[in-house]
Amino acid sequence: MKRLQFMSVRILQGLLALLVIASANFMLVHSAPGDPVSVMAGEAGGSDPQFVAQLREQFGLDKPLLEQFGTYIKHVAQLDLGYSYRQQQPVVRLIVDRLPATLLLTGSAFALSLAMGIGLGALASRHVGGWIDSAITMVALVFYATPLYWLAMMAVLLFTVQMDLLPAFGFFTVGADLTGMAKALDIARHLVLPALTLALFYMAVYARMTRASMLEVAQMDFVKTARAKGVHPGRIQRKHILRNALLPVVTLAGIQAGGMIGGAVLTETVFAWPGIGRLMFDALLQRDYNLLLGCFLFTAAMAVLFNLITDFVYTLVDPRIELG
Repeated sequence: MKRLQFMSVRILQGLLALLVIASANFMLVHSAPGDPVSVMAGEAGGSDPQFVAQLREQFGLDKPLLEQFGTYIKHVAQLDLGYSYRQQQPVVRLIVDRLPATLLLTGSAFALSLAMGIGLGALASRHVGGWIDSAITMVALVFYATPLYWLAMMAVLLFTVQMDLLPAFGFFTVGADLTGMAKALDIARHLVLPALTLALFYMAVYARMTRASMLEVAQMDFVKTARAKGVHPGRIQRKHILRNALLPVVTLAGIQAGGMIGGAVLTETVFAWPGIGRLMFDALLQRDYNLLLGCFLFTAAMAVLFNLITDFVYTLVDPRIELG
């Protein structure tokens, strides 16, 4: 019963957070320079004031800002994200079409970063103070401080231009007409560079946190008792230290899992990956307000959803948490 009450409060807080985010996004997007009607009129080759006025009336941009905001919030409450000016399609359909590519990229990057981060962090904590610890710490700091777009461009130069090992752009080879396993392998080859680039930043975070958490757990009484009983050091490291040190790492990973979907904008743009991040970037350039707001709200909703899942899982795996 306490768990149900706890999750009900968290869901309510998540909905309120989405309302605040939707309001802030609307105001920020509409206060930015640029006008979607001017862009569309210019591309259509028409600068006639009457034509521009017709476009504003067609898309509801001739109404006062507060009235547009009220209409937007009303539609959001009905799970209607509006209609794209440029794509001439519902925003929800555009997002759903791009969602599989984004989930493939972020899911691969998430699993890769978690595996590498925990493995390197555990290795560093086992050789604390030694050259292995120093090397892992230095590598983690370098990848944490390196901008993603620079890392992505360097990966393209090295693995595509210089070594000609991996494709740099796109989701699959255009015109290859592959099917079955051949198509899956082709997509996997295109996935390597963007997934690895996105994973390296988060890997650095998880490695540092795993190392710090394991060093803290290693000083606890139950670990000292296991050592006093003569338990094998490897078993102590795996069963006693690592399992208990993973709780904060899992919590952070759950929080960042939703944020990775919105944080893949740079990666998807550099590698021309057809996901939501690239869709968001194109909508920004085209001043497509409804599409841009829909992408913002969707990524925010994913972050809130993963936070809720993390909170629920944490109440199951850690009985020490206070639900009251």
